Amino acid sequence: MARQPARMLEPADVRLLLEHVGTLRHATRNRVMVEASFKAGLRACEIARLTWSMVLTCDGRIDDRLTIPNAIAKCGSGRTIPMHKDLMRALRVHHKRCGKPACGPVILSERGGHMTAQSVVNWFGATFAALGIDGASSHSGRRTFITRSARAISKAGGSLRDVQELAGHRALTTTERYIVGDRDAQRKLISML
Repeated sequence: MARQPARMLEPADVRLLLEHVGTLRHATRNRVMVEASFKAGLRACEIARLTWSMVLTCDGRIDDRLTIPNAIAKCGSGRTIPMHKDLMRALRVHHKRCGKPACGPVILSERGGHMTAQSVVNWFGATFAALGIDGASSHSGRRTFITRSARAISKAGGSLRDVQELAGHRALTTTERYIVGDRDAQRKLISML
């Protein structure tokens, strides 16, 4: 039996998720994990291995882009992602809370080192379960990011190739598998014909 793809979350679900993680221990770290998933499309392994040098400028400020090197990306799919304002804000708050480090892991485990990718997967799973959001996983943020990007890219003057590059996919067909169809848009399209 084939595994179901991760559920795409609606904006109301994401707001609920952000409200919830803000009430937990490590609230600033949690918010960065959620924003990195939903606003940058990062995989669990990339969230786990993110370091301050990947998000800071040389003078120690949060950069306007996120640099994912090949070393932490799946299949060496490193890339540079423009930083969403919500992720930038979350990183600023977390950076200050952590004492403004210049290096080291952004996402710390309970023991003070990098979280593992599996720990990130487990954290998202437990958080979605606590909220009763069925079918969601650590990949839901990535799927939501890719789908929303694909729906909006033509308004930005781009193409699915741009979404593919942001996602770090080698093939456009991989990116296409992430995109969830929009029944309302399909209806509108048919009525325009």
